Amino acid sequence: MNKTTIAATSDWYKFDHLFKRLEIPAKTMLLREGEISKNAYLVEKGCLRTWFNNDGIDITTQFFFEGEGVSSIESFRTNGPSLYSIESIEPSIIQCISKKDFEFVLDSSPNIKMEMENHLFNRFVHCQKLLLSHIKDSPQERYIQILQQRPDIIKRIPQHYIASYLGITKVHLSRIKSKLVRKGA
Repeated sequence: MNKTTIAATSDWYKFDHLFKRLEIPAKTMLLREGEISKNAYLVEKGCLRTWFNNDGIDITTQFFFEGEGVSSIESFRTNGPSLYSIESIEPSIIQCISKKDFEFVLDSSPNIKMEMENHLFNRFVHCQKLLLSHIKDSPQERYIQILQQRPDIIKRIPQHYIASYLGITKVHLSRIKSKLVRKGA
C-alpha cells in the first residue's frame, strides 16, 4: 500500500508513513494460529501463505503474492484467536500496518473503506469457490485449475505446499503430475 503498488487514484499514498517495511527470510511466522492478529500485511516482493494445523498436518489455505494483502481478517476484526497462521514461503519484502493505524485509515478515507469492502467481498467469493471446489472437484481437477488459472503457484511454490493446498500428500501430487504428463496435458 505504497505509492508504487497502489493506483494514483487511490488515497493509500497519504498513509504511507503508517506502514513499516520489513524484509523477512523464508519461513518467517508473521502470525501463529491461536494468536490475536494485530497487523495486516501487503506483499511487496515474495510470497506468503496462510495455513492451519490439523492433527499435526499443515493445511495450506491460500497463497499471497506481490501486490496482495493478507491478515487474519476474523481475528483482526474481533480480537479473537486467529484460525490460521501466516508465514513467508520465500524471502519477502512486506509492508506492515497495525490494526490501530489501519482503523485510522478506514475512518479517514471513505474511498479506502470502499476499496476494503470490495477486497473483503472478493476474498469471500474466492474462499467460497475454494470450498466448493474441495467438495465437488477431485484433487486432479483442482490441480488442473491451478495450472490454468494460477501457473505462478506451480512455478514458485514448493510441491509440499501445493499438495497441502490441494488436500493431498506429495506422493499423490506426484502421481497426478505423472498421469497428466502421460496424457499430454
